[in-house]
Amino acid sequence: MARPGYTPAADSFFAVADANHLPLKSAAKKAGIFSFVFVMFSYTTGGPFGLEEMVTTSGPGMALLYQLFIPFFWCIPISLVAAELTTAMPVQGGFYRWVRAGYGDFWGFLAGWWNWSASFLLGSAYAVLFADYGSSFFPSITRAEHFAICAALIAIVTYINVRGITLVGKISTVLEIAVLLPIAAMTAIALAHAHHNPFVPLTPPHKPFSQVFGVGLALGVWLYSGYEQLSTVAEEVDNPRRNYPRALAIVVPMSIATYFLPTFASLAALNNWQDWGTGYFAEAARLIGGASLAATVTLAAAVANVCLLNSTVLATTRMPFALAEDGFLPKRLTRLHPRFGTPALCIVISGIVYALLAIHSLAQLITIYAWLRVATTLMTALSGWRLRKTHPTLERSFTIPGGKAGLFYSVAAPVSMGVVAIAGSLLSADKFALFWGPAVILLGPITYFVLRPKKHARETAQVS
Repeated sequence: MARPGYTPAADSFFAVADANHLPLKSAAKKAGIFSFVFVMFSYTTGGPFGLEEMVTTSGPGMALLYQLFIPFFWCIPISLVAAELTTAMPVQGGFYRWVRAGYGDFWGFLAGWWNWSASFLLGSAYAVLFADYGSSFFPSITRAEHFAICAALIAIVTYINVRGITLVGKISTVLEIAVLLPIAAMTAIALAHAHHNPFVPLTPPHKPFSQVFGVGLALGVWLYSGYEQLSTVAEEVDNPRRNYPRALAIVVPMSIATYFLPTFASLAALNNWQDWGTGYFAEAARLIGGASLAATVTLAAAVANVCLLNSTVLATTRMPFALAEDGFLPKRLTRLHPRFGTPALCIVISGIVYALLAIHSLAQLITIYAWLRVATTLMTALSGWRLRKTHPTLERSFTIPGGKAGLFYSVAAPVSMGVVAIAGSLLSADKFALFWGPAVILLGPITYFVLRPKKHARETAQVS
């Protein structure tokens, strides 16, 4: 008998929920809450590095306000949606399957495909950043050596991920603690020497509104993205219905503090917002605590990119596995490693693409990535509303508080913020982003209509 609110688009989820057939559920070792918190933190945040450009483009006061208030319109409501839907559908593929259950094959595929495509850009960007920080210790590194460093790091992280989420979690925990210790030391020293109002000036004098508003906002949205992404490994987490919401409740305030406190303290101590730029926290550490602190902060920045890459591979390589299991991609992508129970082929393929894209600059990779991330996040938010309407009887051990008003906030806030962020990027982006951003979005529907006949042929062959 059909369930209340049942739609054919939700076939894959109900098959998973009822037949319990996903092989990863029993084959892979599961992560506990402690290590999963650090996996999530390393994916969403990693450290404060990467926000420095916001200070000069939007001004110190606006940058600090962005860091405090963007979460209320972006990561907090998205986290509430992710917490509710993970307790309702704790399945491999996470938000991709939420969107597919709510809106059907087409939109579900786009959510999955855009996410996997975005991971290529994001993973490559982290490898490039790691090599860039390495250049600060070894300035004579050539372009070929820079690429070799990127490729070697990607190969190591790929191997770690083939071994499974427990190893990823252990490494994330150790490395993130190593990242946060020098940042905490720098923040404490800076607060002890704080003599200036870090919110002044609010915005840079004589700068166009589009630069003050759009660039900083887009960067803030990027910084506070990804809190729904680890839902893709829900079946590899111990008791995800309990631990995913708990992890979000810990990581969101932890991320806000990691961005805001070092920025606030450094500006209050140095009062030199005009000098800030990419990688400036290392220079701030030198001015605050000397050469030894600067060296440890620079090393922490390099390690943070290892953490970010490591967790990115974990979260996004389950997407092709889920797409293949649902028939969109070749079935061989669902093969699991015989010992570790991980989708090894998906992980290796993704690693190869990361390495190939590591020849591009960081700015080019991030500007394209922002379009894909906003698109998938908005679809996740909308699926929270849709599944309340179409599948009201699904068991939800956590529901967004506040009833209909809470649900409206959790959906409307990120949708509004996403629209504003894209509008801001259109005002300030260069021609490269304006061409390739929409291009990668349009590639999703094209790919769907290319793959749909093959999906139908596979399903027909299975029935016959």
